[in-house]
Amino acid sequence: MGYKNGRDVLPRELLRELQKYIQGELVYVPKEGNARAGWGENNGTRSELEKRNHEIYHRYTNGAKIEELVGRYHLSQDSIRKIIVKTSREQTY
Repeated sequence: MGYKNGRDVLPRELLRELQKYIQGELVYVPKEGNARAGWGENNGTRSELEKRNHEIYHRYTNGAKIEELVGRYHLSQDSIRKIIVKTSREQTY
C-alpha cells in the first residue's frame, strides 16, 4: 500500500470536501466491494502451503513415517497428523 498525495489523485472539489473533515492526516480508502484478497493469496503463501501439505500427504501415503516428516518439515507431530487427515479428506471429495 503506497502513500499518495490527495492533490495528485483527487479532483479539487473532492479534496476541499475532505479537508472539511480531516487535514494533514492519513486516511485509508478501502477497496470497493469484496475485492479484498484472502490470506496469502497475493504473496503466494497459501499456494506454497497447499503444495507443501500435498507433498507431506504424498510422502506419508508412500511410506514415510510421521517422525521423518516432523524432521523434514520442522512441524510438530500434531501438525503433520492434521495435514494428513485434512488432505486425505480433500482427496476423497
